[in-house]
Amino acid sequence: MTKARSRRRFAVLAFSAALLLVLADLAWTGWAAVLGPLDFAASREASTLVVDRDGRLLRPFTLPDGRWRLPAATHDVDPRYVAMLVAYEDSRFYRHSGVDLRALVRAAGQWLMRGRIVSGGSTLSMQVARLIEPRAERTLPAKLRQIARAEQIERAVGKAGVLDRYVGLAPFGGNLEGVRAASLAWFGKEPLRLTIAEAALLVALPQSPEARRPDRFPQAARAARDRVLDRVAARGVVSAEEAAAAKREPVPATRKAFPELAAHAAEEAVAADRQAKVIRLAIDARLQAKLEALARESVAKLGPKLSAAIVVIDNSSGEVRARIGAADPDDSSRDGAIDMSRAPRSPGSALKPFIYALAFEEGLAHPETVLFDRPTRWGAYAPENFDLGYQGTVTARKALQLSLNLPAVELLAEVGPATFLARLHGAGAEIELPKETPIGLAIGLGGLGVSLTDIARLYAGFARGGEAPALIERLDGAPPVIGPRRVTDPVAAWYVADILRGAPPPANALSGRIAFKTGTSYGFRDALAVGFDRGTTIAVWVGRPDNGPTPGLIGRQAAAPILFDAFARLGRDVEIIKPPKGVLSAAITADLPPPLRHLRKDAPETMDATEAAALKIAFPPDGARIDLGVGDGAPGAPLALKALGGVPPFAWFVNGTPIGEANLRRQSAWQPDGAGFARVTVVDAKGASDAVTVRIE
Repeated sequence: MTKARSRRRFAVLAFSAALLLVLADLAWTGWAAVLGPLDFAASREASTLVVDRDGRLLRPFTLPDGRWRLPAATHDVDPRYVAMLVAYEDSRFYRHSGVDLRALVRAAGQWLMRGRIVSGGSTLSMQVARLIEPRAERTLPAKLRQIARAEQIERAVGKAGVLDRYVGLAPFGGNLEGVRAASLAWFGKEPLRLTIAEAALLVALPQSPEARRPDRFPQAARAARDRVLDRVAARGVVSAEEAAAAKREPVPATRKAFPELAAHAAEEAVAADRQAKVIRLAIDARLQAKLEALARESVAKLGPKLSAAIVVIDNSSGEVRARIGAADPDDSSRDGAIDMSRAPRSPGSALKPFIYALAFEEGLAHPETVLFDRPTRWGAYAPENFDLGYQGTVTARKALQLSLNLPAVELLAEVGPATFLARLHGAGAEIELPKETPIGLAIGLGGLGVSLTDIARLYAGFARGGEAPALIERLDGAPPVIGPRRVTDPVAAWYVADILRGAPPPANALSGRIAFKTGTSYGFRDALAVGFDRGTTIAVWVGRPDNGPTPGLIGRQAAAPILFDAFARLGRDVEIIKPPKGVLSAAITADLPPPLRHLRKDAPETMDATEAAALKIAFPPDGARIDLGVGDGAPGAPLALKALGGVPPFAWFVNGTPIGEANLRRQSAWQPDGAGFARVTVVDAKGASDAVTVRIE
């Protein structure tokens, strides 16, 4: 054969081979196009995460089908894990375009020679394709489809995107998907800081996640991990000494629980925004963990069935830095599922400081004003002190520090319970009043319901010059519904803070550091302690969520020690509140101007509640059916209200909600929002009240 003929034959063969390759490529491209675009939606589905102010995980939630798939990317994982993964699973990862032909040829040859699959030849890109588009069958068409999808994935997201999806989707046994979920479940930590042994185990598990589960098959898990260590050591990713040391580490024997910090706050946030995948709260995870431990330890010492709630507010920003709704959310014996930071409970004496603040604000009294602690009756109401004793003549300062009941009720009678209640409402507190019970002086000693969160917010107002902050619980959500609201004026706020800073502390604390007040509800059902300095307000509740009594449960003994321990766990010095302009300094009562030395009563003696005509609602009459034209979307006419007798000013309430501010007039009006029964109450300046129930039509 001549050289010219040989060249022509070689050219024909080369052209034919090239043509076959082109035709094969066209056929492959056409077949891949028939598959359609790859749906990445499955790879984007992930568990909802609730994180703290700095992005630390508070609590994850499973997908609807029960899988844990915590979102993560390669930057969330220890770099050594990524290096070991590539070295073990796909050493030519950065040199191919999704498919390693050399590995496929090698795998095919091993299969033909040995009659079984020795190595699969799958690249990381092909594994990601199988994770995104899982198929049970292991046929040649299925393998070809996987190859086509791998090339599509690489073109769409590149090498970094392939690794990100593997890190987020790889199976690790049971309902665990993704490296982050696996690291938290097997090692109890985030995957950003893994040991070499931990990284090797995470590389090994996805190859056979059920057969290598450490909690069920520890020997198989160890053997698979050690094979990974041998290979990555041979390829220079780790040294032989590091691999040998890693082999000596045990594999985890059990799964660890996922983080469950701020359980109630997290559930509340997810329920309010089911579309968000990552919810960022204002909570500080480290402080939250410290206070959750404190709550658990404390109630364990106090007795069975008791729970505890704690709320921590940053006074400058209004951010809720910690919120514990129960000592242990998973303890059914303590009704841990109930969020007691939100539940309305009796505050006991915890609202007394706001009575004093009103009296200081109105110029009725000063911290050194003399009050009388002696048996007194207001109509049918005859309160007693907690210890059933009496101090006689005391200053307002001492009366509040000792939490005496009679001076507090005397001040409330002067400022008016309606004014007091309206101020709490105006400051943004949601108040629950006892049904079928007239509003009177008892509200000053705990005769109403208010949540621990609202109490904490009101007390934060004392530290902020009289302005309760807008509470911020979520940093990535809508602005607060309730903005800053006035509790009292700056001078009155400082007077109260100065008095409460001198209150005698519990046995575990030093005096003169934080301003604090305790409260104990009727029947020993609720024990409270609320304290603040310039920077932080902390409120503590202890009791039974089922409202059962606990004999001997007293705020000073049960809640106050927790309060002071909580302040100690802030890890900073106490910040003293500086006095504002306008403070009237007086060391003793004699230093005050004469009108402030004793409680000033502006009302004439002839207007005393015992001498004034009895307060009564003249209209509407009790039990009346009143047709105001309400219905079919029509607002109807307003309901006229009229009182007789009593001492002005008068405050009107419908179903416990105030109608405007207290007024000197005995007439008012209420615009109903629909038909139905309504309970109308009027309260005068001396705490006398009357109520009727009517039906609006």
